[in-house]
Amino acid sequence: MLEAWQFISKRPELLLGWTLDHLQITFVAIAIAVPLGITLGIYITGKGRQQTADIVLYLAEIMMTIPSLALFGLLMILLASMGMSTIGFLPAIIALIVYGQLPILRNTYTAIKGVDPAMIEAAKGMGMEERQILFKIKLPLSAPVIIAGLRNSIVLIIGIAAIATLIGAGGLGVPIFRGLRNARMDLIIVGGISVSILALLADGFMAFVERRVTPRGLRVKVKP
Repeated sequence: MLEAWQFISKRPELLLGWTLDHLQITFVAIAIAVPLGITLGIYITGKGRQQTADIVLYLAEIMMTIPSLALFGLLMILLASMGMSTIGFLPAIIALIVYGQLPILRNTYTAIKGVDPAMIEAAKGMGMEERQILFKIKLPLSAPVIIAGLRNSIVLIIGIAAIATLIGAGGLGVPIFRGLRNARMDLIIVGGISVSILALLADGFMAFVERRVTPRGLRVKVKP
């Protein structure tokens, strides 16, 4: 730990650069993965789309079982066949978006499907249309569970982004793998702890958002 602190004190600009690269990769991936996952999750909850929902969720689960290095390799081959960049930012972003989908899709689908049918029927009895029911009944009640899915997805993306260093994406994986290659424990510690701090900060922020969007009547009060 002392060696890691000495490295940070001597070369803070390196850590800052790695952190900014890591944040850039994760922010772009999250900015695409979140609306994509929520939109698709809402779509598969529609009437007559149960089979589509099963297929989409199954594919998302399959993608999660593919090792990250294997997925990076597949993306490099696919992008090369399309004449696009096979290393760096693009394949890393695509892989992170793919890995971030399952928690968002599963929680969005489960939350909306779990809304009390009696409330939906009552809304229909009041003359609400499907779109109004979705935005005024289903989504507000489902928000805490959906946010929990986003929370898991964001932490997952931050962690996997470190592996994207192996295809030239940069980020906090650089000191980790550089330390492994050169037997530099200080670099491994700097990279590992920095990724963990980012993940904890993101998790804490999303936990705060989750509490804020949860209706007061649904909040669990823990007695001292």
